[in-house]
Amino acid sequence: MHISLDGYAAGLNGETDWIFLSGKQDPAAFQFIVDLAETSDTLLLGRKMTPEFIQHWENVFDNQADSPAYAMAKPIVSMRKIVFSRGENSVVGLNVEVENGDLETVVRTLKNQPGKDILVYGGCNFVSSLISLDLIDEYYMIINPVALGSGLPIFKNKKILELQSSTAFSHGKVINKYIPV
Repeated sequence: MHISLDGYAAGLNGETDWIFLSGKQDPAAFQFIVDLAETSDTLLLGRKMTPEFIQHWENVFDNQADSPAYAMAKPIVSMRKIVFSRGENSVVGLNVEVENGDLETVVRTLKNQPGKDILVYGGCNFVSSLISLDLIDEYYMIINPVALGSGLPIFKNKKILELQSSTAFSHGKVINKYIPV
């Protein structure tokens, strides 16, 4: 999850344009994220961010095979995507399912199924719910060299985490892996 230096995952209105403010790309950081996606076979998404997310990655997959982003589009498009929603019953996209059941029950059931890792891409409220229910086993926090001053956090309460690894990249971002204590 992308996080600002001051701990926000999005601006007050959900803005994430600050993630790319530096305009600098680091191929090593991008490959780190692609490698992480390739360890997973299921992606959990909150309803609010899903349509644009799916449309973006399917467009890259279908129309931009020569783009560096294609390396990320391939695992994202091909993996099972479960969208959690209280009101929607269907979402357009490849390998997309909508889940209206109890979040905790469904995610605990998914975690007990055989397969690869489960990846979570958000949005903020959805991730906050997973954190509050202690459903996250590993946190990959992409710390961006920008302070927002205010915004949407993903941590609503105190959560003690243990640093497992930290990798700094040339564009100023740092990817920290944490586990809950």
